[in-house]
Amino acid sequence: MPTVDDVLKQVGEFGWFQKQAFLTLCLLSAALAPIYVGIVFLGFTPDHHCRSPGVAELSRRCGWSRAEELNYTVPGPGAAGDAFARQCRRYEVDWNQSALGCVDPLAGLAANGSHLPLGPCEDGWVYDTPGSSIVTEFNLVCANSWMLDLFQSSVNVGFFVGSVGIGYVADRFGRKLCLFVTILINATSGVLMAISPTYTWMLIFRLIQGLVSKAGWLISYILITEFVGPSYRRTVGIFYQVAFTVGLLVLAGVAYALPHWRWLQFTVTLPNFCFLLYYWCIPESPRWLISQNKNAKAMRIIRHIAKKNGKPLPASLQSLRPDEEVNEKLDPSFLDLVRTPQIRKRTLILMYNWFTSSVLYQGLIMHMGLAGDNIYLDFFYSALVEFPAAFIIIFTIDRVGRRYPWAASNILAGAACLASAFIPDDLQWLKMTVACLGRMGITMAFEIVCLVNAELFPTFIRNLGVLVCSSMCDIGGIIAPFLVYRLTDVWLELPLVVFAVVGLVAGGLVLLLPETKGEALPETIEEAENMQRPRKNKEKMIYLQVKKLDVPLD
Repeated sequence: MPTVDDVLKQVGEFGWFQKQAFLTLCLLSAALAPIYVGIVFLGFTPDHHCRSPGVAELSRRCGWSRAEELNYTVPGPGAAGDAFARQCRRYEVDWNQSALGCVDPLAGLAANGSHLPLGPCEDGWVYDTPGSSIVTEFNLVCANSWMLDLFQSSVNVGFFVGSVGIGYVADRFGRKLCLFVTILINATSGVLMAISPTYTWMLIFRLIQGLVSKAGWLISYILITEFVGPSYRRTVGIFYQVAFTVGLLVLAGVAYALPHWRWLQFTVTLPNFCFLLYYWCIPESPRWLISQNKNAKAMRIIRHIAKKNGKPLPASLQSLRPDEEVNEKLDPSFLDLVRTPQIRKRTLILMYNWFTSSVLYQGLIMHMGLAGDNIYLDFFYSALVEFPAAFIIIFTIDRVGRRYPWAASNILAGAACLASAFIPDDLQWLKMTVACLGRMGITMAFEIVCLVNAELFPTFIRNLGVLVCSSMCDIGGIIAPFLVYRLTDVWLELPLVVFAVVGLVAGGLVLLLPETKGEALPETIEEAENMQRPRKNKEKMIYLQVKKLDVPLD
């Protein structure tokens, strides 16, 4: 009895049907970008200072320029150029008193402005920006700056919970139904976030978006990989992630055209309602239908694929069986991931690499939003380097292997972060170039870990291994905002130094993993434990095999 893969080889592994489905579902991949890294524009923090009643009137009366008003009425930077005093403190002065002059109005109150008492910003802040962000609208600065970290962490909490639960839901109720439920909830919560009257409501709707958006992205990824034949599966998976990069480029353009966060959020959410029309374009996965013993429905979809691809359906095809049939059903356990030494080592290294990829990828984007000169151009240029990253992967993983490109990409990202931290600000072009190299490196590492994770575990714990290890990606996303925004308060480049250490360690650990190029997927724990790695082990294994063959001859 043929499998779905056997049939796809005859009716088309990547024919017109698969191309149409791929291009359609790639739009869903692109739509995840505003949710994953939209914090760069939604949470942009412009230069700001305390609002002091009476200052605006005094400035108009005296005819001050913007620079003069700031020089006369706003405290200077603190020790070592610390911006806290300038942004989060104000002079305790009644600016409405008539005794204040127009030339150095504070001179009559104290011989030195540093001797004047400072107080908190009780009347809000003035922001130096023509647009708006959640920071400027809800005053997420100074004592409330942690609320911006929480905003981004909440969406990653949603990613974590949603990704953990989506495997069961999609396997229980089907890919198609689950996909469209997530699209509907994502679109609705996105619009409600755009009109949220308070920070609390905005946080709730962002959390809901996180719960369903990445889950929908994963279901879409599963669908397209189940529609195409095995020869195209890896390439399709990589280009599905390239579509996410296209979403980053579009996001930069839309954010530039719409500098107000509510309009930006509304605009990037609207396409999700259009995706509901996919219900009439995208069928259910025939693999899932077969796993649920719905062979008749699966056969109808197979015939539809054959018709779309212009290929005849073999007359001998009467029924299908799943691609994997297990004679003895094994119940996977979390203990299986740490019970044996080699699998335990792989689990820990993969968990760390998922964590590293997420922290560096999101962290570099958020840090760029704080340190860049032109946030829109910097975001656009750094996103462009993700395209060569994808092509390098395609041309190296089946020629050079997985391990060395993966290790090199992590080391490149770490080294670029370390170099960028110490490049002077007046060499901005060099700083940007090195930052783009780091972005390319961590993008490669992110995409390779997605491919290799499943190749290192035996069949019966493969899904569990991928789920547990990739969950560290979302843990990294939860930590990244606090890591970036809090460490920059100490030193603007300190997050880059931390990223460098984390990335270099990840590159070294990858070299401890076995190479999977050209290797069959391990079926049992014994096969996984004996996967060849260094040449020495390989020679030893050949010797043991010869010895074993000699035994029956005695």
